[in-house]
Amino acid sequence: MTASPLPQRRLIGKWDEHPLGVGCWPVGGLASNLNLPMGWAPVEENAAVDGLLKAHAMGATVFDTADVYGLGHSQRLLKKMLAQVPRDSVRITSKIGYFRGTGPNAYTPLNVHHQVQQSLENLGTDYLDVLSLHNTDFGPRDDYLEDALETLRALRRLGTIKAIGMRGPHRLASDRYSLDQADRENKRDRFVYLFDRVKPEVVFTRYSPITPDVTLGEEDEDILSFAARRGVATVIYKPLVHGLLTGKYDPDAPPVFGAGDIRSRKSWFTQPALAVIHRGLQPLRERFGPSAQDLAGVALRYCLQRCPDSIVLTGFTSPDQIEANYAAVNEPLTPQDSAFARETYEALRTELDGLGEFVLDETSAKVDL
Repeated sequence: MTASPLPQRRLIGKWDEHPLGVGCWPVGGLASNLNLPMGWAPVEENAAVDGLLKAHAMGATVFDTADVYGLGHSQRLLKKMLAQVPRDSVRITSKIGYFRGTGPNAYTPLNVHHQVQQSLENLGTDYLDVLSLHNTDFGPRDDYLEDALETLRALRRLGTIKAIGMRGPHRLASDRYSLDQADRENKRDRFVYLFDRVKPEVVFTRYSPITPDVTLGEEDEDILSFAARRGVATVIYKPLVHGLLTGKYDPDAPPVFGAGDIRSRKSWFTQPALAVIHRGLQPLRERFGPSAQDLAGVALRYCLQRCPDSIVLTGFTSPDQIEANYAAVNEPLTPQDSAFARETYEALRTELDGLGEFVLDETSAKVDL
């Protein structure tokens, strides 16, 4: 991937969108599902809705949520925004797959229908612009895969969903609970196999300035190129790595997260990793400014320029963050600044990789997927 000037708009499927989208996971609040924390610290409801409206006013068009974000709370906050803006001025992307309910699998046709209808009710809309498969557990021998795909395609024909999406592979996907360590490397082949079966119009993939390139298939190309060559739009998420790349966490006072906050299981929020991050970001502070928003702006612009065909999602917990993020991306990094940032981020990634697993207590969190 090579750096390029920041375009004003980007395509997601047939839609022409603002390149910076809004990730609505953080505003969902605390939640647990499948024996794991799946949420975020509570955000004051009025502030969350004000932030969504602020993003729309500043040009945001893509808003991403999921049924499991706050177990519907994130979607219900978006409903309050949608009641105040033209529906056709935004793209709402949502996901299913992590919330199984009482069925044998999240992707049974009945559960797919139920979760889609519940999401529509939560959002106060009669269609989703993109519905994405949140994970790749279709039961033993993929028993529920074909039925799930037939259900999604039927919903697309009806106009209930406009496009089908799926996630790209990453080392923190649910296969770490269902596959032995030696088998996890096969997730790339698994993604290519499912990509050919699902035929998605959108791929969601994790990317940040400290993300190493993930190569796929015999072509040995990165996931963004893989998708682009097949005419599939890409949306990247976690560009700030849960806010760690803003440098706002003090290594001398590591944060304490409540039950239901996914950050409670991330090793990079512990003192040793925060010390590495604080030290590693110092060159960026000296060049671009010392504040969390200065560092957020660098990371977001870096991702937008390194992923020139992708929508970049970033979360928020206050309207002020929205305003700062959208103001920051109006001016692209110079080639010199981009090269400096890349060198700094690569050095940081190398040091973090030496600390071991990102997820704490990997073996004790077995879930019955």
